[in-house]
Amino acid sequence: MIHKNVITDFCREAYTPQIDPSACIHPLSAVIGHVFVGRRVMVSPFASIRGDEGQPIFVGDESNVQDGVIMHALETEEHGQPIEANMVEAEGKKYAVYVGKRTSLAHQVQIHGPAYVGNDTFVGMKALVFKARVGNNCVVEPGCIVMGVTVADGRYVPAGTVLKNQKDADNLPEITGDYPMKDLNKGVVHVNTHLADGYNAIDLKTD
Repeated sequence: MIHKNVITDFCREAYTPQIDPSACIHPLSAVIGHVFVGRRVMVSPFASIRGDEGQPIFVGDESNVQDGVIMHALETEEHGQPIEANMVEAEGKKYAVYVGKRTSLAHQVQIHGPAYVGNDTFVGMKALVFKARVGNNCVVEPGCIVMGVTVADGRYVPAGTVLKNQKDADNLPEITGDYPMKDLNKGVVHVNTHLADGYNAIDLKTD
C-alpha cells in the first residue's frame, strides 16, 4: 500500500511517497506520506514506513527493509514550524529518520525517529534504534536497544545490549577481521537487491 499522509497540525502538507522505479514495495507493506525510497530498495511484507508524523523519512539506495520492520518518528513540525530537536541531519538536509545506502534492517527492527543509520550497516532482528545515530559499517546484533547515543563507524553492538549511555557507546568493540558477522551485511544486501530486481519483473498482485 502506497499513499499520501493526511493533513494535521503537525504535518500541514499531504505528501506522496517518492519511490525509485527500481525499488520493490511489496503490496503487503505500507509506505505512507513524506518518504523517499532509493534505487533497488526491497521493502518486504508487513513492513511499515510511515512519514505522517515525523517526516521526512529517507531510505538510501540498495538498502532493505525486511518483514515487520517499523519506521516512524516523533513529530517534526508544530503549526508549520520545525521541531529541530526531533530531526537528524544528513547530506545537508534534515530528516526524521535517515537510513543510508546498502544498509539492512532485519526482521521486526524498529527505527523510530529522530534516528540516523549510516551506510553499509546491519541492524539485526528485533533491534530498536530511537533518538540515536548509528554510523557506517556497523553491526547492531539482534535484540538490542540503542537509544540516545551515537555509535561510531565500524563498531558492533553485542546481541541483547541495552545501550543508553554515551560512555558505553564509545567503548563498543571495533569490527575486526575475526569478527564473525563482519561480512554479513554484504550478503544480505546482495540477496535483497536481487529480490527487488526479480519481484519488480513480475506482477506481485497476481503472481
